[in-house]
Amino acid sequence: MFLYGETREVMMHVAGLLPFSPAPDWSPEEMRFLMDEIREGVKVEKPWNQRLRTPEMLRNPLHAWVDDESVDVEYHVRRSALPSPGDERELGILVSRLHAIPLDFHRPPWEVHLIEGLEGGRFAMYAKVHHALVDGYTAMRILANALTPDPDDRKRPLFFSIPLRTREKKAGEPDEHGGVHFGELLAAVREQYGTGKTVVKALMNVVQSSRGAKELVSPMQAPRCVLNARISRNRRFATQKLATARIKAIAQAVGGTVNDVVLALCSSALRRYLQELDALPGQPLVAMLPVAIRQKGDAGGGNAVGAILASLATDVEDPLKRIEAIIGSTSRAKQQLQGMSKAAILSYSAMLCAPAMMQMMPVTSGRVRPTFNVVISNVPGPDEPLYFRGARLEGNFPVSIPVHGQALNITCSSYAGSVCFGFTGCRDTVPHLQRIAVYCGDALVELEEALQLQAF
Repeated sequence: MFLYGETREVMMHVAGLLPFSPAPDWSPEEMRFLMDEIREGVKVEKPWNQRLRTPEMLRNPLHAWVDDESVDVEYHVRRSALPSPGDERELGILVSRLHAIPLDFHRPPWEVHLIEGLEGGRFAMYAKVHHALVDGYTAMRILANALTPDPDDRKRPLFFSIPLRTREKKAGEPDEHGGVHFGELLAAVREQYGTGKTVVKALMNVVQSSRGAKELVSPMQAPRCVLNARISRNRRFATQKLATARIKAIAQAVGGTVNDVVLALCSSALRRYLQELDALPGQPLVAMLPVAIRQKGDAGGGNAVGAILASLATDVEDPLKRIEAIIGSTSRAKQQLQGMSKAAILSYSAMLCAPAMMQMMPVTSGRVRPTFNVVISNVPGPDEPLYFRGARLEGNFPVSIPVHGQALNITCSSYAGSVCFGFTGCRDTVPHLQRIAVYCGDALVELEEALQLQAF
């Protein structure tokens, strides 16, 4: 599906921007030494040595990954530099340009750019990978695994040289190539068959709510907005970093969750941004939220992942009433998923978001009413500080995928006491995108003042 979606304007790769503070003994020549180490030859582990069998046919329904026996690591890992001393704006401009360049499908579809020249001897890594090879959650875990909580570790290899950690098999679990077991297949069929009534009932609740109560958002409720237009291939990227303690304090004061506060911050930023463009719809913007919900009694490590639609209450001027409306909307939407099986959650989420396919087609983008106006995702990250050869990771900023009809994507990730926001948009459809990142920080202060909370 991700390969089918790849076009000149819509590039289906995700990335991460990882800025580092140098260790006290960090040498100005460290990046040169690292590239020399790479040129001398390093082993590339799966999945980073995987390439497509038929790269000339991205829409081949019989795609397969094959091992690349001679990965040119120097091609995939590149050294860049900003005019010293580079600031955050210049770093954002460089990442925007790098993110607008498609990956080479004749090779394993990933790249790492080592960026030096930042103020104070700082440097950054920009790592991108095609979504068909690795999903966002897995990529984040792999990158975290390539770092270490030990600031004295000076021999940590780059992530593509570290074997993936595999899940230990449970007692009695069949081998990966053990064939199909009739009992398991029958149980899966029964589960899927049993989802029908649950999903239909949930969808009926959405339809009925759209006629009465406003808390539960329907797929046809999102207003037309300038954010839901056709995009170009050019990208713009901006970041914001906020203290988790400040966000949690607000969540506790309003009786909501961290995610609710994140939505409120994004809502305030988008409201202010669209007002400046004289393009704020009279109806509230609608966000699509990926939601991970663990089933009750599930002793395993997996999650049930679904999607919900929630109002951003951008039509409400008062920040406290706005976040109250957001909490009501997300709470009602999540109630829909409570008690559902994993199969039911997937079916319900697919049906809920299915109309969005029309707004993502180049011909209809901006001409049909959108199913939702923006995707806002919150990905949990590591809680402790991480290091790469003594250099401390300052933040973990996701760089995501704008598509036709969705010119802006907001993804954030928690890391070591902070929430790191990544705003990725079409350069031509979302002008001055960096203002949204600035306004997101202003929104936190606005809520603290409204609640009379002391900033940390």
